Amino acid sequence: MTRRHPEAAIQRAVFEHIRLRARPDVLAMSEQQIHRAIIRHLETRAAPNTFWFHVPNGGYRRPAEAKILKSLGVVRGTPDLCFVKDGRAYFLELKAPGRPLSPAQEEVLIKLRDCGAIATHAHGLDQALAWLQARGLLKGEVQ
Repeated sequence: MTRRHPEAAIQRAVFEHIRLRARPDVLAMSEQQIHRAIIRHLETRAAPNTFWFHVPNGGYRRPAEAKILKSLGVVRGTPDLCFVKDGRAYFLELKAPGRPLSPAQEEVLIKLRDCGAIATHAHGLDQALAWLQARGLLKGEVQ
């Protein structure tokens, strides 16, 4: 088994990001495409001692399934990505450019900030990556 150099993985993620930015259709990326791109960056560039996960709240649920999930504590509007680093909690809601937050998403972000978490939303891939880099959740930098 060969081991890849971690810097090479970072470079691949950065080059992929640059390639995506060069495409005119990137501005029309869906939230799911943005999410997948962010996950690729996290898989190769997450800062040391950063724990992160996706909250699978979105999508249609049959009424019975929605009722079960609600009874288990699922909260409507919870941000897409959660991070813990150095004892701090970070939450990021990903939005496609031009797509507004729902009232439930706005309310949850406010509640998280009131509890001392760092919580926000980002429109598009560039804004999300800049936010993650500024908080030290990603190593390396995309220009």
